[in-house]
Amino acid sequence: MKQNKSLGERIGTEWRKHWCLYIMVIPLVLYYFIFHYIPMFGLVISFQNYTPSRGVMGSEFVGFTNFINFFSSPYFVQLLRNTVRISVTQLLFSFPAPIILALLINEIRSKRFRQVTQTLSYLPHFISLAVVCGMIKDFTLDSGVVSDLLAMFGVERQSMLTNPKLFVPIYIVSDIWQHLGWNSIIYISALTGIDQELYEAASIDGANKWKQMLHVTLPGLLPTIIIMLLLKIGQVLNVGFEKIILLYNPLTYETADVLSSFIYRRGLQEFNWGYSTAAGMFNSIINTVLLIAANKISSKVTETALW
Repeated sequence: MKQNKSLGERIGTEWRKHWCLYIMVIPLVLYYFIFHYIPMFGLVISFQNYTPSRGVMGSEFVGFTNFINFFSSPYFVQLLRNTVRISVTQLLFSFPAPIILALLINEIRSKRFRQVTQTLSYLPHFISLAVVCGMIKDFTLDSGVVSDLLAMFGVERQSMLTNPKLFVPIYIVSDIWQHLGWNSIIYISALTGIDQELYEAASIDGANKWKQMLHVTLPGLLPTIIIMLLLKIGQVLNVGFEKIILLYNPLTYETADVLSSFIYRRGLQEFNWGYSTAAGMFNSIINTVLLIAANKISSKVTETALW
């Protein structure tokens, strides 16, 4: 009777079969280990009055003082409200935009026109964020292009980025423009994997283009949409601070200041290391809880989940 191989023998056999793939994975594993797992040790400074001169081991332990100060801060509610507002608005407008674009591109029959459309939609993604923010600032000045267009319809000229009410719309519209084409790639790829025989069967049954999209295309895209939505929910409080910092100013703090930008100012500008780490840890915990909850709900309702 053939004996079962030991764990070491099975690992050796697997390595000999797929050693090329494992070697390719090593840089990725090292990246996450060095830049994502090892830095977790630094979370201990959220419980300290940390000073670089004393180091992690020598800084004074203050328990939950940093967390208490953060939660009792007059900025806490405002930061949480602004972060959630921007994230939810992105989910409502930025998330479905690439799906719609992918569906539209999928209906283009001219191969050349489709390639040109895709290329033009990808281009903004490759423009430096600093350049994009500079363009936004110039366009939204009282003498900018956007103000000129609005003035044609009788809207009073103003420097839009000094108006707190306009910050979120400007942020969302520019975000859609910048990432629309790039984010649509994964949905276009998913569309190519849908069995074409399903469209032929639907056409034979009398389904027009609209019904084919509702009953064939969208169901085929649904697993990809759910996975991307789950990943987005897991980053609800991670509003990109780079763009926020490049666009906001003290006049718009009431609507533009979010958790990530607040952490940046407290940690790197005011050198309050423990306080900013506590705020960042709160951010990560909430994101993790939301991701786990959304994944569990999705696995029960749609049978599609990350794990």
